[in-house]
Amino acid sequence: MKMEKKGRGEEQITANQEELDFKIVARRNKLLGLWLAENLGISDAEGYAKEVVIADLDEPGEDDIIRKVMKDIAEHGGQLTEDDIRSKLQSLLVEVKAETSSN
Repeated sequence: MKMEKKGRGEEQITANQEELDFKIVARRNKLLGLWLAENLGISDAEGYAKEVVIADLDEPGEDDIIRKVMKDIAEHGGQLTEDDIRSKLQSLLVEVKAETSSN
């Protein structure tokens, strides 16, 4: 009985961490979308940010979001590179984790 409770407790901790990780990445992606909307002159920044968040649900990792935003950058005549986007994703992740840990 004790082992079952311990197992369920560990499962809950894992589930809580996975949910937190998901929220952190979604927040990072939203901030990326808002930043890109400003840089590309997209007037509906909130709507665009939602598109970016949704794009990241296609597959694990960042490749899906990179493909989406690089296409959008090209369509809007932006000069940002894939390295610029990966660097911005990394800095936003650090920022969001810092926000999360201070709450």
